[in-house]
Formats: sequence, structure tokens, C-alpha cells
Amino acid sequence: MSQPSPPNSTLPSRATTGLSEDAIPEADPSTTAGLLAERLQAWKHMVGYLEDYVEAVEKVHGRQAKEYEKVLKTISNPLREGHHFDQSLGGVAGFFENMRANTQAMINTNIETEKSIKGSVLPILDRLHKEIKHKAKELASGAQAGAKEVEKLRNVTQKHIELLGQQAAAFESHGGRMNSHDDPYVVRRGVLHRLSNQVIAENNHHNDLVAVQNNFRTFEAHILEVVQQAIEGFTQLAGGQGEKMRALHSDILGTVQCIPRDFEWTNFQHRAADRLVSANDPPRSVEAIQFPNMEHSSTKALIEGSLERKSRNKLSFGYSTGYYVVTPAKFLHEFKDSDDARNDPKPELSIYLPDAVIGVPTGDKFTIKGKDKSGTLSSKLTGSSEISFKAHTPADAQRWFQVIQGVTNAAPPVATAAAAGGGTNSSTPTSPVATSSPETTTTTTTLPVGQGRPAEGEVAKAPADKHQAQEAGVTGGEANPAAV
Repeated sequence: MSQPSPPNSTLPSRATTGLSEDAIPEADPSTTAGLLAERLQAWKHMVGYLEDYVEAVEKVHGRQAKEYEKVLKTISNPLREGHHFDQSLGGVAGFFENMRANTQAMINTNIETEKSIKGSVLPILDRLHKEIKHKAKELASGAQAGAKEVEKLRNVTQKHIELLGQQAAAFESHGGRMNSHDDPYVVRRGVLHRLSNQVIAENNHHNDLVAVQNNFRTFEAHILEVVQQAIEGFTQLAGGQGEKMRALHSDILGTVQCIPRDFEWTNFQHRAADRLVSANDPPRSVEAIQFPNMEHSSTKALIEGSLERKSRNKLSFGYSTGYYVVTPAKFLHEFKDSDDARNDPKPELSIYLPDAVIGVPTGDKFTIKGKDKSGTLSSKLTGSSEISFKAHTPADAQRWFQVIQGVTNAAPPVATAAAAGGGTNSSTPTSPVATSSPETTTTTTTLPVGQGRPAEGEVAKAPADKHQAQEAGVTGGEANPAAV
């Protein structure tokens, strides 16, 4: 790759700036002074650039202080739900206090740096700028003025040299006849007189330029010395501020790193020990829980247990086992089982017994004709229908019949065709028959038809929490007269 050619320079060389043996040198006497004036202008602009740079950095620190004020506002408010954190030093709350203090220190150090740069660095550069301008004025009033004077004398000398040429030519053309003041001799001496004044001015100007050039070496060294001092002070301020910022950030980091990992949780456990769960607490049991109205008479089943029910679908044959309950609210409910924990116990069949017709038991079978009020899809499709039930034993069927009859408070029904023709069915109960214990049950006495509901204590009562026994047989409480 070829090197770019240097730009054409019009700066004068030493050969052209020095004085020649000609009466009127070709060199411009103002060239050297102009060159030096231009150099001073360059130094002045350099210092001006530095002033602009330092002033911009000063303003940056001022703006940065305002920006850090915005940063401080983000953490100025107390922590939300701050009572969850330990308020002593060494925790999260102490860490945020440290952040606030260090952020405020960042604001202060930026403000201090801004003031220090404005008060100590910029004045140095401003004074140097003024010195260079004063030096330029000295050069303009000294060397540049001398250059103009030399230029003026050279012009005068040049006019008399031209006049000498004219008079010498006139002398030859007129054969020596001319006025006394036009005598070439007189004109020549006038040229020498003006040339002498010109040379003296040129020599004085030359000496002035030499002195100015020698002074420039010292002055430029002074400029660089002042610039170095200014930049040194600027670096100490700006760089020191940077070190302070680094130290403040390091302090924030050190504070958060000193927080033990389990400090907050350990102290929180001590503060909220009365509200936190203890690992030593025994597990809860549903059987041990008491709640309002759990023993209310309306919540106690009059009789409950497993029965087999013939499907209402005419195309279906056989019986399906379910868990049935007669409640004081005079409903016969069907559930899948007696387990309240596994599924939400929603009735799959609900018959309001006062509106139903109950058939007399035939062996272990009996019928109920009524409308299903459970609200299921099946209840909406079937409406009112006669349902055949089969107990585990004829005695169980009799007990169910007596309780249901007592709830309905109805006249004794006549045996229906379905009940009369029931006989023995090929399907057998899927659950074993539970034998009532003499200690937990009482014997049931069948009342004559039409004598009303059974008396108190006539229906056997079993513990409600033994679901296995309930599904295997029939348990029941006494019919509460108040609930009928």
C-alpha cells in the first residue's frame, strides 16, 4: 500500500526567512511573525479543548450526583413487610441501611468532585489561556509591528530604486541636461539613505524574532508544565472519585456477603415461634376434631347400612350394592359407600319418604315407590318409579321397613305384586351379614300393621365410626319423634 503524499506546505523555510544580499529580499518579513502567531493560536486552542473537556467532566459529575439521588429514592422507603427481617445489624435490614448510606456517599463524592474540578483545575487552564492570549498580543505589538515597519521601509526603498532607474535613463536620453534634484547621484544617495534605514529596521526585526523564538521555547515549556499540573490535579480528583466509588460499592458487597445464609430464617423462627408449625406436633385426626352441631339430632341417621338395589333400567338385570341412609329429614339417600374421605359424599338417589309408597317386606326384599329428588341426570330421566331393595337378611329388611314406616307415619301398605312375587333371587348379597352384638344393639319388635312408628329403643343402634360393620349389615338409631 503506497504511503499518502504529504500535503503541500506553504510554511517558509530558513532559507527564505533569512535576509539576502538583495536590496529588497523576496522573503516576506511578516512570515516568521505570522508563523509564530499561528503557533500561539494553536496552543490557545489546545488549552481551550482541555477546558471544554474538564468542564464537561465537571458537569457529568453534577448530573451523576442527580442520577444517584434518583437511585437513592428507590431504596429510601422502608422495606415492605419489613417486620419479617431482623432489624439488628448483620441482616437484610442492616444491609439496606448500608446501601442507603453508601449511595448518599456516592452523591456527596460526585458533588465534591464537581466543585473541586470547578474550583481548582479549571482556573489553572483559564489562567494559561489568558497567558497565551497575552503572549499573542505581545507578539502582535512587537514582532508583527516590526514586520510591518520593515515592509513599509522596503516599499520606500523600492520606490527610490525605481526613481534612480528612471533618472539614469533620462540622463542618457537628454545628454546630461536635467534638474539638480533629478541628478542620478543625488537620487543614488537618497536610495542609500533609505536602504540604510531599511537595513537597520530589518536587523532590529531579525533580532526581535530571534529573541521571540528563544522565548517561545521557554513559554511552550511553561505551557506544558501548567497543563501537566492541571491534568495531574484533574486525575487526582476524577480518579480519586472513581476509587471512592469503587470502595463504596465494595463496602456494599462486603456487607451483603457477611450475612450468614440462615441468619434471617433463624431469627424469624425465634420471633414467630408461636405462629410457625412445629415439627414435633402430632398429625391431626378427623376423629379428634369437634365442630358446631356435629352431634345435632338432625345429623344422626335413623338407620344406615348397605342394601342391594335392582336397577331401574328394564334392560338391566341383577342388583347393585350401595350404602343407604334414612335421615331425620325423612329422606332415603343412596351413596356409593360410607367413606367420607375418599370422595365428596353426594347422594346418587334421594327419595322423600312421606311422598313415597312403601311395600311390605317379603323375605329379605321390599319396595319403595317414589320420586328421586337427588337432581342427577338419572333422576330427571326416570321421574317417579318403583325401586326394589334387598337386605342382607329378612330381619334386616324388617328393620328397614319399620324405620321407614315410622318416618312416613303412613297406614300399613298392602303387599305389592313386585314384593309378593319376589321369592328367592339367584343373586346374593356381596357383603357379609353383620350380626348385632348384644352389648351394642337391642332386639327389634315388629309392631302390628297400622300401629304407627316403632317406640323409642326398638331400633338397634351401632357406632357411627365403624363403616365396615355398617356396609356389612344394618345399623340404625331410634326414630326421633321430633324429627318426624
